[in-house]
Amino acid sequence: MWLPAAATLDALTARTRLPWTRLLSFATAWAWLESAGVAASAALWITGRSGRADLHYTLQRRWAAALVDALRVCAGLRIEVEGADVLAPGPIVMLSRHANLADALVPAWLLGRAGMCPRYVLTSELLVDPCLDIVGNRLPNHFVERGTNDGDGQLAQLRQLARGMGGPDAAVIYPEGRLASAARRTRRLAQIAEQDPARAVRLRGMHHLLAPKIDGAAALLAGAPTADVVFLAHHGLEGLDRLVAAPAVVPFREPVRVRLTRVARSEVPQGAGLARWLDEQWLAMDRWVDGQERPAAR
Repeated sequence: MWLPAAATLDALTARTRLPWTRLLSFATAWAWLESAGVAASAALWITGRSGRADLHYTLQRRWAAALVDALRVCAGLRIEVEGADVLAPGPIVMLSRHANLADALVPAWLLGRAGMCPRYVLTSELLVDPCLDIVGNRLPNHFVERGTNDGDGQLAQLRQLARGMGGPDAAVIYPEGRLASAARRTRRLAQIAEQDPARAVRLRGMHHLLAPKIDGAAALLAGAPTADVVFLAHHGLEGLDRLVAAPAVVPFREPVRVRLTRVARSEVPQGAGLARWLDEQWLAMDRWVDGQERPAAR
């Protein structure tokens, strides 16, 4: 029923790219993949294997790969990855840019291809996704409750999440905490200026990212004292932050570019120096994103 309606809408608006038809096709594929994931997780529970992390990581890898394949077929997604070889071996703490809800898929796809086992720090709002709710709670992840007053308790859980990581393990966090926007960037800088005016001045030059929050990343690093740090920068997914904006992006005209940079743990500052170092890395990521946009603008 919906397919003729989407095709008619595309025809009436003279959209030869068929964005609504493509988005509906992906939504259908996503629904089937969600159903398959729930069925597979139910089968693991019925057969007494709901505690087998290895089987659930295999399920997560196949689910993420299938979602990316669906985006390729339905939306013309192409991904170019620079530095994929730095992901393994672990342990690593991955600090990723946060531009939209698809951000959770990119690390899962990349780390899955590398045979890694990610431990996510995600907002609890994502638990509305059935597969993330079921499989995500069977694996070592932490879902952050927004607005909680138990900040120290949350950080203690992050330190615990990162403990015991070995060769195949990666802890993934989004230091920005929220989707970046001009209004949020202004509010974040104002909040920082109240506590640390010099840091606010240092971060004023960012145009795309939000100023990073230090505590979560620091907690993961404290829990995994031997882990290297991998920064994940990406460009090309920005238009997927809102459904109403997605038709302007689909199908993708340009490839989504991903850059991975690994920093040895011996080069990561400790204590007070960590905040300034992370700010510098985030400013460099912002400049990289800006450089990806300028060729498109020309």
